[in-house]
Amino acid sequence: MARAPLTAVEEQVRPHYWGTLGLLTIAGISFALMQTLVIPALPFFQREFGTSASWVTWIATGFLLSSSVLTPILGKLGDAYGKARLLVISLAIFGLASLAAAAAWDLASLVCFRVLQGAGAAVFPLSFGIIRDEFPPERIGVAVGTVSSVFGVGGGIGLVMSGVIIEHLTWHWLFLIGAVPVLVSAALIARFVPESPVKTPTRPDYQGAAALSFALATLLLAISEGPHWGWASSGVLALVGASVVLFTLWVRIERRVPEPMVDLATFTRREMAGTNITTVLIGMSMFSSFILLPNFVQIPRELPEEVASVLDFGFGASPVEAGLFFLPSSIAMMVAGPVGGLIGTRYGRVLPLRIGIVLASFALAMLAINHDTRWLVYVWMAFMGVGLAFCFASLGTLVIDHSGPGETGVASAMNTIMRTVGAALGSQVAAAIISAHTLPGTEIPLERGFTIAFTMSACIAVLALVPTLLLRPRRV
Repeated sequence: MARAPLTAVEEQVRPHYWGTLGLLTIAGISFALMQTLVIPALPFFQREFGTSASWVTWIATGFLLSSSVLTPILGKLGDAYGKARLLVISLAIFGLASLAAAAAWDLASLVCFRVLQGAGAAVFPLSFGIIRDEFPPERIGVAVGTVSSVFGVGGGIGLVMSGVIIEHLTWHWLFLIGAVPVLVSAALIARFVPESPVKTPTRPDYQGAAALSFALATLLLAISEGPHWGWASSGVLALVGASVVLFTLWVRIERRVPEPMVDLATFTRREMAGTNITTVLIGMSMFSSFILLPNFVQIPRELPEEVASVLDFGFGASPVEAGLFFLPSSIAMMVAGPVGGLIGTRYGRVLPLRIGIVLASFALAMLAINHDTRWLVYVWMAFMGVGLAFCFASLGTLVIDHSGPGETGVASAMNTIMRTVGAALGSQVAAAIISAHTLPGTEIPLERGFTIAFTMSACIAVLALVPTLLLRPRRV
């Protein structure tokens, strides 16, 4: 749907597009801050609630699961009723759910509030849609790359702040402090970002969203409980069977409803299929490393003699130090995101995507092979940051390149589904591998579990190169 012409008065009151980009960047940073605050704290929550690595990972997985379902709904509503309006609503829900999480009384209630926080993931597809509507074509790549890279800025701040808060305050402050910038950014966008003139009547696919929710939940629960119940146990097999039935039902719904949450026809288009499959695999490898690293570096060095000989790895890092291990990747993402956008604009989106995948694969392989000294881990994480920044700057723009103005929100939301589904699977599989390799009778992980999990993540990242062959290199 073409943009309606603006009156002279409307043109005068609309802010310069760089002002809009600044506010969207603030929103992305705020979301990334709140999303990553919990990651270094997962080992703490495991001890606090006396649970396993698989179950505590639901603090991250529950958020990702709801994000994959709520994002396309909010994206479609944004196409119909205004992207800026829905961006404000999604940030408000996210901020208020953060305040509620601060009052959580056990692991189950905390996971429930994290599920509500999933509405905030719509910040990226809605922001991309606003950029598509407001920016000159030659500036879209750089703008999307900038917004995509803010995960490094907000994420880095969140990763470091997490340890400081855990060590000097209580865990409830993770959510209280994180909620403030989210709510402030919602207020700023409501006040200063104009509503897009591009709107498309639409109807969200609530049936498909419900079917996908239960399909993913049963699959992730099977992965979570596999190490404890046994992979061939009746409970795990029943969950897998239920997931298959629900996924089949979801596909039937998507083919039947007039406006599906995931347009399967669009998904099967050559370029869109390549982009989304690549996104799933990158999401899996990225979030599995996010789950693995805090657990690995916080393995204590000072242990009883009979245990120390088995656990001769890790750095005994405090929560603050665990966050600092993410700092090189966060700084690298902040710098490399706009650079990836510029390279994509000049040489085509596929080139920085493939460079990013190679760098991320290398970093994960090195984490599996050589993780004995702190400085090496810092180096590998810097490579990881550059790789992920290049990947996400390219993927966000590829989605926009291959979607029409009327389907930008839906297409971006569909890509976000792919990333969050991949992230949920990757994080839960990584946690399951750690849980399957522990000292007998304890929840203390063994080194081989981390080695296997990092190797798995590296292989998944390498596999992400394959669907890029569906993407035709072209200059913008």
